[in-house]
Amino acid sequence: MIKLAVILPAAGTGSRMRSETPKPYLRLKGATILEHTIRNFLRVDGLVQIVIATSNPWMSQGNSIASSFKSDSLSVDVVEGGSERQFSIHHALQSLDDQVNMVAVHDAVRPFITTSLVELCCSEARDHGGAIVAVPAKDTIKRVDVKGFIQETPKRSTIWQAQTPQIFQRPLLERAYKKAIAEDYFGTDDASLVERIGGKVKVIAGDRRNLKITFPIDLRVAEMILEEGSFDVPQ
Repeated sequence: MIKLAVILPAAGTGSRMRSETPKPYLRLKGATILEHTIRNFLRVDGLVQIVIATSNPWMSQGNSIASSFKSDSLSVDVVEGGSERQFSIHHALQSLDDQVNMVAVHDAVRPFITTSLVELCCSEARDHGGAIVAVPAKDTIKRVDVKGFIQETPKRSTIWQAQTPQIFQRPLLERAYKKAIAEDYFGTDDASLVERIGGKVKVIAGDRRNLKITFPIDLRVAEMILEEGSFDVPQ
C-alpha cells in the first residue's frame, strides 16, 4: 500500500521575482502560492505526510500554514531549509514518518498540479523506482561550449523539460541523496541524483499549466489561469 510523503522545498528567495517576500509566500487570489500547492495534494490517494522546507525567517509563517492543514490522517511538518535546494530536501528526508514508503518532491511554487497526475506518477514510481512529470521541448535545444559556440543540436523528439512532482521509492531516493551529500555532488533535480546511482526513472507526460512561478510574468499567468476558469481554485 502506498504511503506517500510530499516534500515542498520553500526556502528560496524572491530575488528573481523582485520581491522581499519568498515566492511561496506571495499571494495568489486570496491565498499564498504555497497554500494553493498544498491544497492540490490533499485528495491524493495514500498521502500521509507533507514536509515544508523553509528558510529560518519564515518558519513561523510556514508553521502557521502547516497547522491549518493538519488532520488525524495527515501530518504537516516544517523543517528549516538549507543554503541549497538539495540541502533543504535532505533535511526534509530526515523528518519523514516511519510509515512513508514513497516520496514526492514538488516545487512549492507549482500551484497547478492535478491529483490525477500525481497519482499516475506515484503509480509509475512504485512500479519502476522513480517517475517524474515532464513536457516535450517546444524549442530546439543547443549545447554550447564556454565561449558560446554551438557544439551539438540534440534531436528535439528526445528532449523533455522536467517538471515536478518527481516521485521515488523512499529507499532509492534516500540512497541517492546520501551518496550525493557524501561526495559533495549537486544535481539540477532529484531525478539526476537517482540516475547517478543507476536508478530507473520513468517520464510521465505532464501539463503545461503546471508552471513554476519564478518571474513576475509567471505570477500574472497564474492569475489569468484562475481568472479564466481553466483551473479551479481549491476550496
